[in-house]
Amino acid sequence: MRHNTYKCNNGCPVEATLEIIGGKWKGVILYHLMERTYRFGELKRVMEGVTQRMLTKQLRELEADGIINRKVYAQVPPKVEYSLTDVGESLRDVMMMMRDWGRNHFGL
Repeated sequence: MRHNTYKCNNGCPVEATLEIIGGKWKGVILYHLMERTYRFGELKRVMEGVTQRMLTKQLRELEADGIINRKVYAQVPPKVEYSLTDVGESLRDVMMMMRDWGRNHFGL
């Protein structure tokens, strides 16, 4: 987590949540990881437009915040898999509501 404390006001919980899952790609990453465990290359393929650098950065931030697991297998070539932690899984309802809102308001 980037902050341990917040100057709490009425919007404080929203600020904290958006700090963790905000940004162009984090929501998309979480949405895909709700389906199944992905390898890095698989995630990059399903996320059109994301650069390798940005995907790496977003995955590292989500891992540091305890939202996703990164499992490295000791083999050549290296194999790395990403999945949701229990904390990440607790965002499922939020992500589904965001998906539904987008469908309803943008006809997607």
